[in-house]
Amino acid sequence: MEMVPEIHETRRLPAPGPEPLGFAFDGATLWIASRVAHRLYATDPATLTVRDEVQTPGAPFGIAVVGDELQAVIGFGDDDDDRYIYRFVPGRGFESDRIECPDLSGAHLAFDGDTLFLSQAHNMRILALGHAGAVTREIRLDRVPVGMTIVDGAFYLITADKAFKNPQLTKLDVSGEIPRLTALASIPFRARGLAFDGSRFWTGDREANEIVAFGMPA
Repeated sequence: MEMVPEIHETRRLPAPGPEPLGFAFDGATLWIASRVAHRLYATDPATLTVRDEVQTPGAPFGIAVVGDELQAVIGFGDDDDDRYIYRFVPGRGFESDRIECPDLSGAHLAFDGDTLFLSQAHNMRILALGHAGAVTREIRLDRVPVGMTIVDGAFYLITADKAFKNPQLTKLDVSGEIPRLTALASIPFRARGLAFDGSRFWTGDREANEIVAFGMPA
């Protein structure tokens, strides 16, 4: 593993629900998804108090803000392995329509203002999705993606080795013909999920059932 500095934690708090996996920030609210509780929590990013919570149709994984709504990967079946993308409208709830993830596989989502992206951990790739979930682009990775967000047009990922260990914060630049991965910082716990609130990242310490904030590495 490439030697990089460790992230600098700025906050660590109990998660509103066990096994926090999904994170998204909409400009005012930090959304957190708990796979075990089957809950989506709307929290105040300053105080981390829960403003609202909603039951999810299945086990939630990654979430992303898409316009005025959220989109979420929801798992069903044995070990929640059958994955679908659902729309969630704040104040109204989850819509009944859903999109099947390619190969029924996927965990985390990111949206760049035009395109929805889905990460697949075991396939070590990111897929750009078009209408009805059709794959319009495939981005191959050399590490396992376990968290994903987009900041200023660049992907920021939490990636792990093939054994899902040794997580890193990784920057992915896809502006050129060949995607470029840069390791930014190591993470000393089993981080899952990633969001950026404009000044800091948020992720989940899966085994401790805690949420962690850390700054953008220099």
